[in-house]
Amino acid sequence: MFRLEGARYGLDITQIRIGQTPATLYRQPEATGPLVVAAHGFAGSRQLMQSYSLTLAQSGYIVLAFDFEGHGRNPVPMSGDVTSIDGTTALLVAETRRVIDAGRALPGVSGDVALLGHSMATDIIVRTAIAEGAEGRPVGAVVAISMFSGAVTAGEPASLLMISGQWEGALRDVALANLRQLRPDAQEGTTEHHDGIARRAVVAPGVEHVGVLFSATALREARDWLDASFDLASEGPIVRIGIWVVLLLGGIVGLLRPLARLLPPAPKTPPAIPAPRYWAAMLVPAVLVPVIGTRVYTPFMPVLVADYLMIHLAAYGGLQMLLVWRHAPLRLSMPAVVLLTVWGVAVFGLAMDRYVASFAPNAERLAIIAFLCVGTIPAMMADGILTQAGRGTLARRVATRTVLILSLAGAAMLDPERLMFLFIILPVLVLFFLLYGLMGRWVGQRSGAVSAGLGLGLCLAWSLGATFPLFSAG
Repeated sequence: MFRLEGARYGLDITQIRIGQTPATLYRQPEATGPLVVAAHGFAGSRQLMQSYSLTLAQSGYIVLAFDFEGHGRNPVPMSGDVTSIDGTTALLVAETRRVIDAGRALPGVSGDVALLGHSMATDIIVRTAIAEGAEGRPVGAVVAISMFSGAVTAGEPASLLMISGQWEGALRDVALANLRQLRPDAQEGTTEHHDGIARRAVVAPGVEHVGVLFSATALREARDWLDASFDLASEGPIVRIGIWVVLLLGGIVGLLRPLARLLPPAPKTPPAIPAPRYWAAMLVPAVLVPVIGTRVYTPFMPVLVADYLMIHLAAYGGLQMLLVWRHAPLRLSMPAVVLLTVWGVAVFGLAMDRYVASFAPNAERLAIIAFLCVGTIPAMMADGILTQAGRGTLARRVATRTVLILSLAGAAMLDPERLMFLFIILPVLVLFFLLYGLMGRWVGQRSGAVSAGLGLGLCLAWSLGATFPLFSAG
């Protein structure tokens, strides 16, 4: 934590609101210079952009990072048609332009503006830069991380750096195609100039879609591009917080193990579920729930696919428990539930919220978390029973979680028009099982499947409800 807090040393970091848009201002005291507006990707928040915000602020830039509508602690849901440029995209461009207007008015801003964004935001900032330029307020530089956008032309944006992770093959192709608008045989790592247009495509080694946000290569390239665009020579540190975030979160997970040993022990370990019963409990819900669920599903919650996820998990977990309930002792340890929930939501969650991504929900999300519990609690209780409260074989533990994920993927494939965003949830579930699943295993080994399942269900509902984008079709 010392390293993470040290990255903020010497900066004024202020929370502000621009209309209803929450934002964080990073700057050195009395700093003057260019403004950098930092925008996160889909299902992200301004915390995810901290490595860039801190690096640039330590180098003298004035950085304004914000939460898009529907994301983080922004109370306004995303809206409009997500498949139309004139729908959701246009609304997010308008929001970004409002943030730029507020940033231009900040004390010390020189008048120069740069835009930096990740993933979904790359399309937003490219379109924003073009719109600003058309109205006589040119953007001095655009830094697009994990880029995709159909708005890039050979002439706009005028200054464009495209950074991709080494393992982002499709996005690297997009960046290279945009680079080759200036020179057909251009290669990654070169900078091309033509008729006042500057463009560069670079690769951050050894990282993927999230790791690129913490890559030293990517951070250095972004700062160097801005320095060249604004004729500056920065000397501040490259803020590499990724490894320290991993160590902090890993330490928090690991500290739960000795605490779990203080819980009252369960009388005995339940016997393994017979193989025929186990596989029936795995495969019957995995097949039936996607087929039936996608046919009866009607959206009713203001979060993308959260309502379907609740229905799917409730039916999936409920059916599994009907099939295996007699193999689970009906014991509930409230100290175990409280320990797992408080540790997962408050301790681990607060570290996430400060250093990684928004995890502290605003009032609009609390009801969503409660609704999600209807699905997450039975699903995680069933998971605990099937894995024998974490004492089952590794093969069964892996199979239990893998089949659930495949079942959700199957639902998305059966109804891609409405449920395509389930594919974004699947990596989140994998991470949840790796981190929270380990904590739940330690608690379950001590206090039983029901206690661990209830705690994990509450943690999963909180994780999804606090992070996934709010959406209103109106």
